[in-house]
Amino acid sequence: MSWLEVLVLGLVQGLTEFLPISSSGHLRIVSGAVFGNDPGAAFTAVTQLGTELAVLIYFARDIGNLVMTWFRGFRDPEVRATPDYRVAWLVIIGTIPISILGVLFKPQIETVARNLWLIATTLIVFGLLLGLAERYGPQRRPIEQLTVRDGVLLGFAQALALIPGVSRSGGTITAGLFLGLTRPAAVRYSFLLAIPAVVAAGLFQLPDVFAGDGPSGLQMLVATLIAFLVGYAVIAWLLRYVQKHSVYVFVAYRIALGAALLAALSIGAVSAY
Repeated sequence: MSWLEVLVLGLVQGLTEFLPISSSGHLRIVSGAVFGNDPGAAFTAVTQLGTELAVLIYFARDIGNLVMTWFRGFRDPEVRATPDYRVAWLVIIGTIPISILGVLFKPQIETVARNLWLIATTLIVFGLLLGLAERYGPQRRPIEQLTVRDGVLLGFAQALALIPGVSRSGGTITAGLFLGLTRPAAVRYSFLLAIPAVVAAGLFQLPDVFAGDGPSGLQMLVATLIAFLVGYAVIAWLLRYVQKHSVYVFVAYRIALGAALLAALSIGAVSAY
């Protein structure tokens, strides 16, 4: 892997991880279209450690409060009645589907799921679903009103992002809007829900990324650092953006990118693998 590819993919990871447009899909598309190869699912998982570090720092106070509340709830019945205690448990519950499915389907995720025909299709289909959720979702409930049922459904929505092109944040935000969450609440919960799964996946696949003729340790460090710095800025921007704007711009972008990719594949300008 060249240094130019490392720098570009680190930037792409940071820019796209938190937007509902699929960072894994973009890494696969950019690497295939520009550099003529596939960095692999392991590269994606490890660079996501940088963007999740950005989440941990940006939401440090919220995360610290959820963790402390969760531990206090084991000995204090009054704490167990608080919204923070429930949200902490829902993050844990919502992490279970992607953890199990990620292990069960690891071979498929690293091979057939990275086909660009599939990625183009999921960009369009899940872009349309995001648009429908924006249009028809009631958007009345804050994050404190999440239920166990919501946590399970949002967990399975996040698990769909094991397929590049779906988007972890996009799947969670789409499900959240359909379930009646406000746009800011759906975005905020998507950040919190991603932390355990992404950190675990990155650490789990860390040995794989250095196998064969992949990137060096220094290259991975640089790519992850770039993803962290850019990702932190994107978090701040997205939280402000969704306060006053719809997600239709992301819907249009997903459909346009998916259509362009289908066209490129059809004329043989880009290889599907």
